[in-house]
Amino acid sequence: MRRLFPVTDQTSAAAGPREWSLDELAEAYPYPEPSPGADPAAPAGAWLRANMVSSLDGAAQHDGRSEPISSATDMRIFGTLRALADVVVVGAETVRMEGYRPARAREAFAARRQAAGQGPAPAIAVVSASLDLDFSLPLFTEPLVPTLLLTGAAAPPERVREAERAGAEVVVAGDGPGVEPARAVRALAARGLTRQLTEGGPRLLGQLVAAGVLDELCLTVSPLLTAGGAQRIAGGPSLEVPERYALASILEEDGFLFTRYRRA
Repeated sequence: MRRLFPVTDQTSAAAGPREWSLDELAEAYPYPEPSPGADPAAPAGAWLRANMVSSLDGAAQHDGRSEPISSATDMRIFGTLRALADVVVVGAETVRMEGYRPARAREAFAARRQAAGQGPAPAIAVVSASLDLDFSLPLFTEPLVPTLLLTGAAAPPERVREAERAGAEVVVAGDGPGVEPARAVRALAARGLTRQLTEGGPRLLGQLVAAGVLDELCLTVSPLLTAGGAQRIAGGPSLEVPERYALASILEEDGFLFTRYRRA
């Protein structure tokens, strides 16, 4: 990586491009401190952020995967956001398409996580109504902390038993077959997992947006055009009234924009 700096920071630009350290990246993406005036119905301190990438023409994927529209710096920020989180929430289809593995412990963030009272790596929480997943994958057989499965009360009992035999922790967050986003946020927070990060995919992100539980969006805008019929970063029904988010920060490298928006 040759350069990474705030596009509005003329001093940094004049001094010449340089690579930010992982500590500097972590400082650029802080989770907020719990607010004393927070909604009493919300879990204390819970904050849900999303991390997504989009091409210039709005594609969230190319050939079904996000990696072709990403970059080395985008992946560096991806790793930093994971290292700051208590839990990574992801949809089952994304687990299947992207070949998800357990989050790993990273020495560069060990002291920061210990000071924050966190374990060595975030838990992965997979959202699935059917629990139609391969429980022999490393995500379930080799995690540092048990993988969580967020599902509804009507999930197939035989799949629940198979998941638990594989070592996963099944978390019921809905009265029907599917997951209710607000209940999922509360259920994770009740386990002390308040620094929440979702990596999609688009269907899950759309559900979180529609439920009004997304606090922050970290969006990489890739300087690529893909055309075609790829999904946007959020799918599903549109909101009756679009929700406003405010720009919190923006970084740039090689034409990639690394933006951070918070609920206005």
